[in-house]
Amino acid sequence: MGLSALFRRKPHERAGFELYGAAVAAARTPFFFDRLGVPDSLDGRFDLVGLHAALLIHRLRRDPDVRGAALAQAVFDAMFADMDLNLREMGVGDLSVGKRVRRMWEAFHGRAQAYEAALDAADAEALAAALQRNVWRGEGEVPEAARRLAAHAAETAGALAAQPLAPLLRGEVRFPAPREAADAA
Repeated sequence: MGLSALFRRKPHERAGFELYGAAVAAARTPFFFDRLGVPDSLDGRFDLVGLHAALLIHRLRRDPDVRGAALAQAVFDAMFADMDLNLREMGVGDLSVGKRVRRMWEAFHGRAQAYEAALDAADAEALAAALQRNVWRGEGEVPEAARRLAAHAAETAGALAAQPLAPLLRGEVRFPAPREAADAA
């Protein structure tokens, strides 16, 4: 491996960062915090970013083109590069950043698996229960807000699945606005 290989960008790195940025923007929609009561905290924001990134990665990994899986990995890499950077900017010490990012990765991975399983099974109740556990840290009867977020997640998964790979490879994606937020606009 030559020295130039160390400085070469990965093929989908730029698109991965663009797609991740779009997922973050979608997750920051005030509707989630104002109308659904998602906690406006580091955890609440992480959960919404994780949900939107997981939906995007889920779509990309299922594309029959091998570039879809590579792009999914680029989105994942962008997400955790951003998490690392944000922790450092918040003043977390260098020695503990790696451990905290690992815990975030594990949390994201578990959540993504639960969301994917529910989406693949078309089980709206399981998706709402997973969101209740993760976003609101609740158990028991699933509140209406979790059902509404689950409906939005399922709608988003469908909208992402309908988008062709070519624009995604360029870093272009459209996340639908939550239904009530779109109706109000």
